[in-house]
Amino acid sequence: MALVGARDPILVPEVSQHEVQVRQGFIGTELLLFGAILEPDGRRAGRDYDIVVVLKGPTDPIRLREKQKILGIWINADSTAFRSAPSYFAVASSRPISEIVDERTAAIYELGLDYLQLSPIGSIDPAEQARFTRGLVEMRGREGLYREDPKGVSISEQVLYQARIALPSNVQTGRYTAETFAIARGRVIASASAEVEVHKRGFERLVADYAQNDSFLYGLVAVALSLAMGWLAHRLFAFI
Repeated sequence: MALVGARDPILVPEVSQHEVQVRQGFIGTELLLFGAILEPDGRRAGRDYDIVVVLKGPTDPIRLREKQKILGIWINADSTAFRSAPSYFAVASSRPISEIVDERTAAIYELGLDYLQLSPIGSIDPAEQARFTRGLVEMRGREGLYREDPKGVSISEQVLYQARIALPSNVQTGRYTAETFAIARGRVIASASAEVEVHKRGFERLVADYAQNDSFLYGLVAVALSLAMGWLAHRLFAFI
């Protein structure tokens, strides 16, 4: 929880699930992020404000390759690498971001997909970096991993707020951070964060741990199983 200035209000956030279990047949889930905005002495804030919620997943290094069609054949063209890119990034707001803050403030707090900040490895032309960033946003947007809802937050009586954000079935496990910003007259007046852990459970966790902790043996077992399944299928078709 953060307090900006002695007389500025505070945010009291909560999440419907602080732990999401990924089991066999997991089809995704929906998180409810809710809370209240209060004066430092506990009274209701009672002023007009907007709320923006940013839910960010674990970050990983990534290399992006641009495809180019030459003589009817798609080949790899330019590429670039980023030190860290969020595996999941969702933004919900009470109004469109452009109506709430200016571009500078939006960029500072990453309030929207247009303001996602990625750190390139090595020097890169700003225009090229922007192009690759847009490509990543479009690609993960199609996968349901990057999303933005300009009317995804509802506010009741300038006190209570809530937002529903979907986690698709292909989310990466790890720690997710939900940051909530209260904004008035284009200025962030309060912010707070909450965390959500996404875990694998059951057989899926056993396989994931085995693959991570003993990858060589895991690879041998996977190859052996593939050969065994191929031999079994051959034997079965031999009797047909």
